[in-house]
Amino acid sequence: MEGTVDGFRYGAVTPVAAYLMACLGGALGLRCIVRTLLSNQSWKAGWLALGAASIGCGIWTMHFIAMIGFQVVETRIRYNAGLTVLSLAVAIVVVGIGVFIVGYRGASTLNLSFAGVITGLGVAAMHYLGMAALHLNGTIRYDTTAVALSVVIAIVAATAALWAAVTIRGFMTSLGASLIMGVAVTGMHYTGMSAVSVHVHSRTSGSWAGDSPTSLLLPMLLGPVIFLLLAGVVVMFDPLLVLGDGDWNRSSASAESNTEQPDSLFENQEDRVVHARAPQDPQWAAPHGPQR
Repeated sequence: MEGTVDGFRYGAVTPVAAYLMACLGGALGLRCIVRTLLSNQSWKAGWLALGAASIGCGIWTMHFIAMIGFQVVETRIRYNAGLTVLSLAVAIVVVGIGVFIVGYRGASTLNLSFAGVITGLGVAAMHYLGMAALHLNGTIRYDTTAVALSVVIAIVAATAALWAAVTIRGFMTSLGASLIMGVAVTGMHYTGMSAVSVHVHSRTSGSWAGDSPTSLLLPMLLGPVIFLLLAGVVVMFDPLLVLGDGDWNRSSASAESNTEQPDSLFENQEDRVVHARAPQDPQWAAPHGPQR
């Protein structure tokens, strides 16, 4: 018997929440990567790792918030905890590979393409590994065309995100890029879900036992959400990211000019030395003071 698949059990609540988490992870990831571009003295590996973890957690959180709204009317749904955690690790590690390739090897067309393909395939792997964690009294089938389209969307979205990370530096432009990233990542998820059909078994089988979505996903989502909030605090209070590229450069240039520019009151270094000795050397004032 064909099951009735519904991906919007709670209406627009889960899609909107999933989209916002994807945007949050993307925005934090982009800003962390931009941080390594604004200053050569920054701890590049640390910022890239934080950016990769933010994007990975955002994508994973988006997926499983959306999955809370997924149901098959004729059967209960359970999740395998081990595969669910593994999908989070895959998301962070694979996104990290793409971010580090671009961060250390540059944003050439070849590097962006290679990193985008790896990251996109990793995002798709995270999605379908998360789907493999789903157990129900039936058989899940996938439409090949929709699956292939979801993988293509994942690769394009990943490549665009990496390009934006090394190209766009302003705060507002990064915010706009993260909103577009959210659309692409969420679109990839729901495209993949449109490929799903379920053949429900006539008899209940014990092989699909596991944790229910509310008992597993809601507590498990707390960790990545808290991490994203903490990452947001780190980014928000970093002075370089608050000032931005232009303001930081202007502040640095102003400070440098104040420390290095010679005093315009004196024509040369000898005059400045003499002026500094004036309180101890009364003879300095004789040639320059009023004649009596």
